[in-house]
This record gives sequence, structure tokens and C-alpha cells, in this order.
Amino acid sequence: MLQGWQGWVGTFTGVALITVAALPLAALAVWALARLRSVTSATPAWQRSLAEVGIVYGTVPWVWMIMLPGGRAGAVPGRVSLVPLRDLFTILAADPLTATVQVVGNLLVFAALGFFAPLRFAALASVPRILALAAGCSVLVEAAQYLLRLDRVSSVDDVLLNTAGAGLAALASRRWWRATARAASDRPRSATAPGR
Repeated sequence: MLQGWQGWVGTFTGVALITVAALPLAALAVWALARLRSVTSATPAWQRSLAEVGIVYGTVPWVWMIMLPGGRAGAVPGRVSLVPLRDLFTILAADPLTATVQVVGNLLVFAALGFFAPLRFAALASVPRILALAAGCSVLVEAAQYLLRLDRVSSVDDVLLNTAGAGLAALASRRWWRATARAASDRPRSATAPGR
């Protein structure tokens, strides 16, 4: 099994196990936030709480995994690939299974952000805004991989796939965030005024 704390926080398997083990804590956090908000606010407490916890729970483990250093971290300079789809096709030609796993993994990195952010933040309730947010976050992660010399390739393909995953997830939740936006716009102004 996993040996020591590095086996838990420094491997893909360890991060995956921690993520699964943290699911009850995430559910408890949603419940506690919703209870607290239902006492102090008239806004949809469950939806806001689920969205906030969902963004963190669904994004942090993926970012953690892609920031894990490779075997020669610090010893080799950062590598960059700026030609779209070149890395993807190279891996696909060499090993289709590895390419499939990488594509699915990259699509999931910011999927929770894309799914839940429009539900939580009205200003992000559009697919183009989610695409811009995910692209910005992905560029930051790829730049960090390069600057920290993690023995990883900072690739434009990763940015494209991370962004696409967030966009697809936003489309999947669109029905709910559009309904929320409509309900908020239909609410009388007096119901949302301070002190009422």
C-alpha cells in the first residue's frame, strides 16, 4: 500500500484516495453552510453552499495532481509546447490508452468550476465567461508547472482541454443556472432590499 505521508500527498493514487475519503467532509460542509445561511439569509442556501463546496472539492484534487513533480523535478528545465494538438497526436500515435486517460483527465480539471461557478456567481452565468475563466486558470497552472520546474511539459493542449471541459460542464448545468438567474430577476426588488 502507500508508504508514509509522501505516498498520500505525493502520488496520483494517494490524492485520489484522499479525495474519496474527504467526500463525507464535503457533504458535511455543504450541510453546515446551508444551515448557517438558512438562518441568516433569504437566498437559496443549499444551492450556494453546494456550488461553493463543489467548486473546491471538484477542482483542488485535480490541480493538486497536475502540480505533482515528476521524477526529475528541479533538475531539468521547464518544457513548453505551444503548437496546438501536437502533443495530443504524438501521445495518441504512441499509446492510445494513455492519450485517452490524459484527455479525460484534462477535461475534468476545471469541470467542477465550469459546472458550479455559474450557479454561485451570477456574473459568470454565461459559457463565454466560464471559458475565459477556465482558460485563465489553466494558463496559470501551466505557467506554474514551467516556473517551478516540475519536470512536466507546459502545453497549449492542456489549456485547450481544460477550457473545453469547463465549457462542457457549464453547458451541462446551464438549465439550473439559467433558471436561477430567471428566478432572481423575477424576485421583487423589495424582497432583496437591505433590512427587509
